[in-house]
Amino acid sequence: MTSEGDRAAAGPLEPEDQARADFYALLARLYAAAPDAPLLAAIAAAGPLGGDAGAEDVEGIAAAWDSLRVASAQADPAAVAVEYQALFIGVGKSEISLYATHYLGPQSGRPLAEMRAALAALGLARRPAQSEYEDHLSVVLETMRMLIAGDADRPPESIAAQKAFCERHLLPWVFDCCSAITQNSVAKFYQHVASYTRCFLAIERDSFAIE
Repeated sequence: MTSEGDRAAAGPLEPEDQARADFYALLARLYAAAPDAPLLAAIAAAGPLGGDAGAEDVEGIAAAWDSLRVASAQADPAAVAVEYQALFIGVGKSEISLYATHYLGPQSGRPLAEMRAALAALGLARRPAQSEYEDHLSVVLETMRMLIAGDADRPPESIAAQKAFCERHLLPWVFDCCSAITQNSVAKFYQHVASYTRCFLAIERDSFAIE
């Protein structure tokens, strides 16, 4: 995403918010395109989540992250690229849609139009070179990263604004999308990506609920 306007840069994020922004950025990248060898190596080399070994694994996120790290260490970049193509692009029709419109029925209104309006209200716009429509999962996740972290031209948005955007444009459909991926026989590497996505966003949902 690109930002518009002349907002002052904010100070350093709290560690928890920086971690949230980093995970949104990682997931946005993984759904935008197949990971290359350096990205797979970086995920594989990342540390485990959580502190003490006996600490509660909320929503199973630590186990899901470990599974993604192992899958990244074992993955062949060329095979993952073929998997991504088959799952999300296909020839004529993909196995899995990454667009909100696919999962939300008529009662949800017009997800793409609403997403465009929400981005405009936030002073954000799709990059000219970006081919995906604005309701693509990678775009929605990248928008969440921007709301949390801001950039050189804009400060982070409030928790209330993050919650409102997430609850309107991401949570109503992302779990169905993750289930579709994990249940698809083509998904090998991406079943681990989807499982981690589901756990991470379940924690986001629960955290927003108590704000």
